[in-house]
Amino acid sequence: MTLKELKFRPDLHARVSAFGGRQALAPDVERLRLPLANAFFLGEPGQPWVLVDAGAPGSAPLIGRAAQARYGTGARPEAIVLTHGHLDHIGGLWGLLRQWPGTPIYAHPLELPYLTGQSAYPPPDPTVGGSMSALSPLFVPGPFDFRPQIQPLGELPELAALKGWTFLDTPGHAPGHVSLWREADRLLIAGDAFVTTVQERVTGALTLRPQLVHRPPAYYTPDWNQARASVQQLAALKPALAVTGHGDPLAGKGLQDDLRRLAQNFDELARPVQGRYVNYSAVTGSGGVVSLPALSPRGQVLRAGLVVFVGLMVLQQLRRWMS
Repeated sequence: MTLKELKFRPDLHARVSAFGGRQALAPDVERLRLPLANAFFLGEPGQPWVLVDAGAPGSAPLIGRAAQARYGTGARPEAIVLTHGHLDHIGGLWGLLRQWPGTPIYAHPLELPYLTGQSAYPPPDPTVGGSMSALSPLFVPGPFDFRPQIQPLGELPELAALKGWTFLDTPGHAPGHVSLWREADRLLIAGDAFVTTVQERVTGALTLRPQLVHRPPAYYTPDWNQARASVQQLAALKPALAVTGHGDPLAGKGLQDDLRRLAQNFDELARPVQGRYVNYSAVTGSGGVVSLPALSPRGQVLRAGLVVFVGLMVLQQLRRWMS
């Protein structure tokens, strides 16, 4: 099925605000654009619904207002499903759990060590290139703790809003990363298995331009071999419409051709030319991180420089408050 055969045709070129802008992708699927990342509502208005991902810290009010606008005052989801647990995808959870106490959160079992306080994620790599990558040591790798709400995503939860959806294991960017696939209309929610903007640049992360099929965010991808296999798996689906954790939706033959090109030439187009995880992947397991490759001298300098920079900024702010 192609996008032209869909009964519902989303406006893929709509201007969507980065502060809670909503974009319909199907009658029962809506993209919620948040600062730095996307979240998604699954379920038609008036029906049970699920939230996929929760944005960066501070996103809870934006998500709550959008949920109320779509589903009505007092609406709360059946569950929150995480594609993975990096900070820009779980940052709103603390606020949302205050709004919706007791709401179950589902994540792949291999994500649970990082979401139950056991382990931090493999640290970001500032040496892969790009302004956003240089800032990546600021992106806290955890550990985070969402017990008792966090639950393992095994077989598909018996939730009305998830009928027709399949969860696909797409690790690489995170050990237990998942993507969501619906065969009926060939709609793919890819998470960060690939994205549709150059996330390694601050301009790309904020403006979502240029718009293209692009590798997972390089500064936070600790296993490039798994990432390649995941992109190849998703390319084989030939999605009619794909939306990702970062960037605008893409559709049709252009999407399929670009995704196939990335899958076939992944090492040349996606694998960084330098970086901590380029030649040696982080080793992770059911308990979290097992071992890490050494950080290069350049990476150590970048990390130290950023710590000094942030420290000076904090000191300057404290002086202003005390003056």
